[in-house]
Amino acid sequence: MNGAQDLGGMHGFGPVRPEADEPVFHAPWERRVFALAMAMGFTGTWSLDGSRAARESLPPAEYLASSYYAIWLKALERQVAEHGLATEAEMASGVASGPGRPVARVLTADILEPRFRAGFPSDRPAQGPARFAPEAWVRARNRHPVGHTRLPRYVRGRRGRVLRVHGAFVLPDTNALKAGENPDWLYTVAFDATELWGPEADPNQQVMVEMFERYLDPEAA
Repeated sequence: MNGAQDLGGMHGFGPVRPEADEPVFHAPWERRVFALAMAMGFTGTWSLDGSRAARESLPPAEYLASSYYAIWLKALERQVAEHGLATEAEMASGVASGPGRPVARVLTADILEPRFRAGFPSDRPAQGPARFAPEAWVRARNRHPVGHTRLPRYVRGRRGRVLRVHGAFVLPDTNALKAGENPDWLYTVAFDATELWGPEADPNQQVMVEMFERYLDPEAA
C-alpha cells in the first residue's frame, strides 16, 4: 500500500540523526507494548506480516504524528478488536466484560527465552529455480497494490542490478492477508542514486534493496 510509512526518497522530513547511546526503550510503557505485541503475535491469531500491515495502514496523519511504540500500540489495539479478542470498551476500561476468546497458543515464562532465542525464521523451500542470477539487470515493477507490500515506492519502475540471491522466503504481500505464505525468491538489488533521483543525485552512490522475485522483471544489460 502507498502508506505514510513509505518515506524513502521524500523531502521535508529532515536528516536522520541517531541518538547517542540510545536505549532500547525510552519509557516503561514502551517495554510493555513490545511485550504485549510479542505475546499476542505468539498466539498465532495473526502473522508478523499481519502486524506490519496493521501498523502501516494507520491513517497517515495519525501515523506521522505518533511515536514508534505508539504506532505499535494503536495497531495492536486494532488487531485485538478486529479479531474479537477484546472490545474497544474493554481496552479503554481495562476490565473484561466476559470470558476471553480462546487462542491457539499462550506465551508463558518457561518457554519465553528458548522460543525467542530460536527465532522465527521465514526461509522456506523454493518452489522452483531462481529467475535471476547475480549481475543480472532487472527493473522493479511499477505496482501500487492496495494491500501490504515490501516494494518501496521510490524503486518502482527503476532499473537495478542483482547483487545477491538469498533463497526463498515467506511473501509478506500474501501472508499479511492470510492468503498463504507463497515462498518467493529474495534478492539484493542495487540501484544507482541517479536512477532513483535523477542527475542531481550523487553518481557515486547506490541504494541496496531486498526485493522479492515477483517485484522484478528482466531488463537488458
